[in-house]
Amino acid sequence: MQQGVLRAPVQGVPQARDFALIDAPRPQCPEGGVVVRLSHVSMDPYVGARLRGRHMGEAAPEPMTQAIPGHGVGVVIESRCAIAEGAYVHLMEAGWRELAPALDAEVRVIEPGGLSPSVFLSSLGMPGLTAWAGMTQLARVRKGDCVLVDAAAGAVGGAAGQIARAQGAARVIGIAGGPQKAALVRDTYGFDACIDYRTDGWKDELAGALSGGLDVHFENVSSEILTLALTHMNPYGRAVLCGLAAHYHDDQSAPGVPFGLIIGKRASLHGLVVYDFYDRWDAFLAKCRPLVETGALVIAEDAADGLAAAPEAFERLMTGRNLGKALVKL
Repeated sequence: MQQGVLRAPVQGVPQARDFALIDAPRPQCPEGGVVVRLSHVSMDPYVGARLRGRHMGEAAPEPMTQAIPGHGVGVVIESRCAIAEGAYVHLMEAGWRELAPALDAEVRVIEPGGLSPSVFLSSLGMPGLTAWAGMTQLARVRKGDCVLVDAAAGAVGGAAGQIARAQGAARVIGIAGGPQKAALVRDTYGFDACIDYRTDGWKDELAGALSGGLDVHFENVSSEILTLALTHMNPYGRAVLCGLAAHYHDDQSAPGVPFGLIIGKRASLHGLVVYDFYDRWDAFLAKCRPLVETGALVIAEDAADGLAAAPEAFERLMTGRNLGKALVKL
């Protein structure tokens, strides 16, 4: 069995050369658990920080030994619990490997039906849950709201905008980098507009798109964009602080938030940690699976083939070159 590992401790932004594939023994099935043959492994931005031991206090994987962390989906091939062999499951800690052991408490049985199992790593997986939690449980988007989402071409951002629309938002505006990503946000995800921050005058274009004011902002990128969004916010607007991707690999803390602006806008800021909402996964699926099945919630996939492609796929994600949800198909 092959698995992906670190060659050595990571310094700075992870690159493909930081990873290696090694042969590992076939995992034994734990008592009260399963062994899963993975079909898809997720590439997620938070893993970049986790590889440096800077995510929620979780230790970095041991080089040349432990699999790179990541969610995954696959089929149970051996079971010592109530989960039947042949069942499709989602694993929180699948890792970059072909076979993954897990206890039954670490596994969610999924029913793909007519859907690809990979959708349970995107719109019906952790990215979708994150977006649903932010838009429905924290910001509580309501009919008529104007919503702004940055990193809108990503799996979380794209889902957030579409869920906001399903909640009744009147306008959904995205921010993304490059014409391909902006087109994806507008044409596939159905946002009313997407501002390309790599173009000259993009801040003026954003101001025009938000001429009626902003009610909800979903922040994925930086304190600078959060500050810009706050300048356009209507009184008593809401912001969800989901991530600061631009600062994940900085050695210093992100620049501070302007408290005077927050007070002046009477704004509410909600920090979002998706782990807090794992116990609401069923409620999330009840809301979002029908949206996926009707095409109201769509996430493009940037899929690489084979575990050997994982290092390059992860580097593409870390440098913002992916187009849609980054994953590896095994």
